[in-house]
This record gives sequence, structure tokens and C-alpha cells, in this order.
Amino acid sequence: MRGDDVRWGADVRSISDMAGESLLLGGGGRAILLQLANPAVGHGVADHSDFVDRPLARLHGTMTYLYAIVFGTPDEVAFVRALVDRAHQPVRSTASSPVAYDAVDPQLQLWVAATLYDSAITLYERVHGALSPEAAEAVYRDYVVVGSALQMPPELWPATRAEFRTWWDAQLAGLSVDAVTRDVAHQLLHPVNVPVALRLAMPLARLVTAGLLPATVREAFGLPWGAVRQGLFDVVAGVSRVVVPRLPARVRHVLRDNYLRRLRRYMAQRGTEQAG
Repeated sequence: MRGDDVRWGADVRSISDMAGESLLLGGGGRAILLQLANPAVGHGVADHSDFVDRPLARLHGTMTYLYAIVFGTPDEVAFVRALVDRAHQPVRSTASSPVAYDAVDPQLQLWVAATLYDSAITLYERVHGALSPEAAEAVYRDYVVVGSALQMPPELWPATRAEFRTWWDAQLAGLSVDAVTRDVAHQLLHPVNVPVALRLAMPLARLVTAGLLPATVREAFGLPWGAVRQGLFDVVAGVSRVVVPRLPARVRHVLRDNYLRRLRRYMAQRGTEQAG
């Protein structure tokens, strides 16, 4: 892993040079809505997640998993893999479910990993600048670990970015949003049981999420858009391009460091409880 000197897209050589940037949290809403637009993922989340009482649980879980997989020790990787596997085991459709799903289905894990990769690279390059073809290919290959750390066989990950783009476009064309998944998305974007500061930040989060989504997916979820919102989104993106790359590393990586610190405290607590 390289040091904390990442400033511009040209400095990225691997997933660890990019995945620690707090900026990427801004793509979390996009990734989750893309996941929900796959009916099997969307109905699995709707049936087995409580977005009303714990609206940020999926985001927190995803961020902890990503940071541990990329930056954690072997013990931390094994710990979060076990946590995710346990959480996934009961997430299966029943005979009465309108959509069949199973959280350990490698194809669904491929889709989730793909949304995380595509959202990360889309936002990163928009703010920091385009990666060189060689770096972009290396980062893309590294992202296979997001799915292969679970049940996804590495060979399911398209071999090149070009193959990924062809596959991705075909997946986008097959997405479908219904009333169930639209309601889950609404709960995610309009959380109630969150701190006031976060609630005040949600209009910006909704703007960024809608602006980053493919237009077809944005429209399927019924997210409002138009010239005014596009203009505001462009302003936010422009300010981010100027400010974010110039922030100190401790600021750009604060989320990574905090999530890993929380994970290590939790692991230590669990170890103490088990020892007792």
C-alpha cells in the first residue's frame, strides 16, 4: 500500500490509492439505488432491512466492509467476511415472495460489487481527474476483491474495463423499479431517525445521488430533476474539483480511519467478551 500522498488522478496506481478517499461516500447513495434497481437485490433489502429505524445501517455496513477488505489486516478481513456472511444467510426469498432472491447468489454479489466500483470511479474521476488507461485498468482489476471476498468467483468479474462496460450497459437496460423498491429508496433519501445535522445535509445528498445516477435509473425512482438541479449539481461538482484534491490527507481519509478504528474497537470488545 502506498502512503497518504494521493492528490490527483495521476497518482492512483491501485485500489488502495483511491478507496480511502472520504469523497467516495458521496457515491454511496448512487450505488445503493443502483443495487435496489435490481429487483432481486431490491426486494431482498426491502424484506430484510429496517430502513425506518436504521436508515444508514446498510451504508455503514458497506463502508466498514470495503475499508476492511482493502486496508485491513488478515484477521480484520476474516472478521468482516464472517459478519457479512452471517447477515446474508437468512436473506432468501420465500415461496410467496414476488421476486426470487438469495443474498449469497454470486450473480447478485457481482452486481453489488459492480455498483460500488462504478460509483467510486465515476465520482473519483469527476473530482480528481481521469486516471491513465493503465492505472484505470489496474484499479478495475483490484475491485474484484469486493465481490470475491464473499461468494463471487473471481472469474465472474469481467476481465477488462471494456468488457465491464458492455456488461454494465446490458445490466442497466434490464433494471426495474417497482413500488416496493421505490419506497425503500425514499426511506434511504429521507431518513427520519438520524441526527439533525445529517438530516440537514440530506438535500445535498439527494442532489448528488440524483445527479450521479444514470438518467434512466433516476427517472425510474421518480427523483426530480431539471435545469435548476443540474445547475446546482454542476456547481457542487466544480467546487469539489477545486477543494477536495487540496485537502490534507488526514481530512481526505478521515472516514476510512474512523471506520477502521471503530471496527478494531468492536473486535477487541468481542474478544474480551469471549475471553470472559
